[in-house]
Amino acid sequence: MRNISLILLGAGNSTRFGLPTKKQWLYIGNIPLWQFVANRLKEYYNFAQIVVVGNKNELKLMQKFDNFIFVAGGNSRQESLTNALKHINSDFVLVNDIARCCVDKNLIDRLISNAKENSCVTPAIKVSDTTYFDGKPINRDKLLRVQTPQLSHTKTLKELLKSATDFTDESTLFFNNNKKVIFVEGSKEAEKLTYKDDLKLLKCLKPPISEPKTGFGVDIHPFIDNKQMVLCGVNIDSPFGFKAHSDGDVAIHAIIDALLGASSLGDIGELFPDTSEEYKGADSKELLKEVIKLVKGVGYEITNCDITIVAQTPKISPYKEQMSKQLAKLLDINESRLNIKATTAEKLGSIGRAEGVMVYATATLNYYNWERL
Repeated sequence: MRNISLILLGAGNSTRFGLPTKKQWLYIGNIPLWQFVANRLKEYYNFAQIVVVGNKNELKLMQKFDNFIFVAGGNSRQESLTNALKHINSDFVLVNDIARCCVDKNLIDRLISNAKENSCVTPAIKVSDTTYFDGKPINRDKLLRVQTPQLSHTKTLKELLKSATDFTDESTLFFNNNKKVIFVEGSKEAEKLTYKDDLKLLKCLKPPISEPKTGFGVDIHPFIDNKQMVLCGVNIDSPFGFKAHSDGDVAIHAIIDALLGASSLGDIGELFPDTSEEYKGADSKELLKEVIKLVKGVGYEITNCDITIVAQTPKISPYKEQMSKQLAKLLDINESRLNIKATTAEKLGSIGRAEGVMVYATATLNYYNWERL
């Protein structure tokens, strides 16, 4: 058995995909696509190492799923691959895009059986359709459509990357440096997930299961004179606001923590530290929008949200309808999936003495159901 490692590239932002969830975070059953692909490939071969390249902001979450080696991606394939190769010591390395999610074992066997020193083994498919280039038909018999994964001699790949310019895959890097590229028969199963409509064509993918995730958040802020009070994204008529680094919207802060809790993404202080000048006086609605984008990006949709506002003052009832509409709009859910409750502290403690407001929030998420497309 050859000494081979596996690198999976999945640090992109899925800008062409057209869905709120990044393709690497689509759930297949109850695991994200990147883990599905890793599990699928490791069944085919006993790899020396498995390195998953992800977005730097998502690595902590990825590490909670499995014990692979996780590496932050860069701004280019070259940078991402270079980062990953620092962890590779095997003779050969198989590099696959996570978007190539239905690769079959026969293709892996063909790649491995052709491994050679100083070479890159590349799957390719012949073009069967009549093809035009620049308005003129060309000889399709001379065309090859290249796929991944590609198997490279590790030492050679590392050397080539030191002086590499832009390249689209390892085969072009080897070819442009006069190194041998060995083509093997590709596979129709190895089509790439690029656009959302491609999901209908990839038969190995199963839809996500229903598995609700619930998070809890709580926040409290004291009052400060001569500051606009903002609660649930609504301006409140009051002579004082909330003492805080941001605008102090205690309700939205609790909701943010509930969303982060349900998605295992940490807490509000990690994302928006109150020691950072960037968030001084920040509009909490904008912070919530950023969190929602993050939560949706890693595979979730918001099912419902419930909050309880504990306040001796101000009176919440005159604002509840406006608050409900504002939060439902921000959360991108129907108002029927949102509930706002208010109570006093019965004059007990600091809240009862009208020194501040406390808010409790729960949020329920589920996996983004891409099968509905």
